[in-house]
Amino acid sequence: MRIMKTKYFYTIVGIAIALGIGAGAWYWTSRGPALPTYLVNGQPVTLVNGRAETPAAPGSASSVVTQYFGNVATGDLNGDGKPDVAFLITQSTGGSGTFYYVVATLITPDGGYEGTNAVLLGDRIAPQTTEIRNGELIVNYAERKAGEPMTAQPSVGVSKYLKVENGQLVEVQP
Repeated sequence: MRIMKTKYFYTIVGIAIALGIGAGAWYWTSRGPALPTYLVNGQPVTLVNGRAETPAAPGSASSVVTQYFGNVATGDLNGDGKPDVAFLITQSTGGSGTFYYVVATLITPDGGYEGTNAVLLGDRIAPQTTEIRNGELIVNYAERKAGEPMTAQPSVGVSKYLKVENGQLVEVQP
């Protein structure tokens, strides 16, 4: 079977890989590469069916749960002309917080996929939109005003701009 590798193919497979499920499963089985691993707070995390769960500490009953959230954006982040995929994940470490991060899945020269580091957006934020424009990843969300309690609804608009440098997501000024 011949696979047409168009930008739409990469987008569909990229989204399936971001979720760790669905349409890309047959592709990965035949190609061999594993699901991408992302670095969240310096720890490797591989989402399987959109979720990863690890013990909070050796022998601990508490778990760190990392999950796919959504806000998928596609576009070329590393300048190779192929559409990459960015999306948000959440991580709960056993307390009351839900930490939001942005990650990207980059297409490698051999047609595989590579996960990036996760960039923290905040705790219990209100995600809005995620887009890739001119090689930049732009994440829009709302957070609380300085000094507000975590029980307050996020009301301050924030736009975070990121680029891929040497396979890593780094924040840049707009």
